[in-house]
Amino acid sequence: MGRIVAVEYVTLDGVFEEPAWSGPYFNDELGAWQDRNLREADALLLGRRTYEGFKAAWPQMEAETGDFGMKMNGMPKHVATTTLSVPEWNAQFLRGDVVEAVRKLKTEPGSLLINGSASLVNLLTRHNLIDEYRLMVYPVVVGEGRKLWDEGTKVALQLTDTFTTKTGVEVLTYLPA
Repeated sequence: MGRIVAVEYVTLDGVFEEPAWSGPYFNDELGAWQDRNLREADALLLGRRTYEGFKAAWPQMEAETGDFGMKMNGMPKHVATTTLSVPEWNAQFLRGDVVEAVRKLKTEPGSLLINGSASLVNLLTRHNLIDEYRLMVYPVVVGEGRKLWDEGTKVALQLTDTFTTKTGVEVLTYLPA
């Protein structure tokens, strides 16, 4: 049975988009943790905007990111989109009912990793399809921007692991309660 793990950058005030604010706090501890997240995954599960951003950036970053970049570029990607028509970068598009498409993916073996993709995370959360949430809570308040959780999204979570980096980032792992 497949698992879905959502890994998200978030500020203390809940903002997740355009995480340039994370740069001063990112260190080797978070790099190693992110490396483990990617290595555990068999494929990525992404929303269209995150897919387009990653597709534009990661192929050019492979030389500087080594094995991480090779894994990121080489692994399969499942993309929820209604507007894109030509899959690239090892992608296949989830068409029609995304919830049903993801339910089908979960019947297959392997682990799917979601990065970013807040609309998709919220949709899958509302349908109880995410098995684990790994949040990096950065010690910064940005005051504006898209929040990770949409109004109306509700989920009870159980904290299963936590650690704090030397730069003050709280890494929290939750399972649905």
